[in-house]
Amino acid sequence: MVEITLLAHAQAKVGAEFVYLGGAPVCRTCPYRHACLTLDPGRRYTVAKVRPVVHPCALQETSANVVEVTAVPRQLVVESMSAVAGSAVEVGRYPCNRLDCSSWQICAGPSLPPKQRFKIQSVDPGPAECLIGRKLKRVEAV
Repeated sequence: MVEITLLAHAQAKVGAEFVYLGGAPVCRTCPYRHACLTLDPGRRYTVAKVRPVVHPCALQETSANVVEVTAVPRQLVVESMSAVAGSAVEVGRYPCNRLDCSSWQICAGPSLPPKQRFKIQSVDPGPAECLIGRKLKRVEAV
């Protein structure tokens, strides 16, 4: 699904990737906030198309282009029973201190949001490693 937002002119290049961090206090009074603040905080996006429309941006203190963006798929681990291609799951950081686990970064790492909804695109057939004994599968989701 293509979504639109505003990006500073220097960032508004097709193929550019960014992580949306959410709105800043200055964005609360912006007349374009309903077009700009529509993305999910913590999610990575890529610019699919730059539109010719330009608006002023108080946050960037420059002009901002309207761009079409798509969510970038990411590797995650989910409970085996929830790992179904096409399904929606809510994923967050699992409580785990086993930094030596090969799945830790996509299971409990700091790059994961506390809780966020994802749509599973594909499921790896084998089980994901879990050093504390949970039954997990690796998935690619947006």
